[in-house]
Amino acid sequence: MYFPPMETERLNLVNVSRKHTNFILKHFSDRRVCEFLYDEEDLENYDQAHALVEWFANPEEKGYNRWVMESKEMGGIPVGTCGFHLWDRQNRTAEIGYDLYPDFWGKGLMKEALVACINSGFQNMGLNRIHAYVAVENQRSSDLLKRLGFTCEGIFRDKHYYKGTYYDHYTYSLLRREW
Repeated sequence: MYFPPMETERLNLVNVSRKHTNFILKHFSDRRVCEFLYDEEDLENYDQAHALVEWFANPEEKGYNRWVMESKEMGGIPVGTCGFHLWDRQNRTAEIGYDLYPDFWGKGLMKEALVACINSGFQNMGLNRIHAYVAVENQRSSDLLKRLGFTCEGIFRDKHYYKGTYYDHYTYSLLRREW
């Protein structure tokens, strides 16, 4: 399996399914979660959340995924998501993405989840390079990637056009040999 369920000390990471639709709506309609996500509009209704869940369905077949991070300490409630997309199998690269509900910021949960994701990417997907794009204003995300050993390669200028404005993003990468 490329995208198996995973377990960390405090989290279960499971692929998005229909049971997560209400969480996906709550999560991706929260302005704090979406503050630096310039690639998609914030969700506004259940149908949009359902469409996003369906888009992530069958990850093994599609070659991209999103794990829902479920808190073990809180009875399995979802607290965020993470996963891979833009998998280039020939060149063994993929982009990692992640987001965490604000009530859980600053507790080390995202770092814990990303360690599992990165391990899975290198082991299960056979990746050589994992990259991430971070809005230049998103200092917390940049700091997290640096703590995980990612290297900032520079700025991808005008990466996203969102609501009439272009946004620059830092480009980060982590190579298998650096992990």
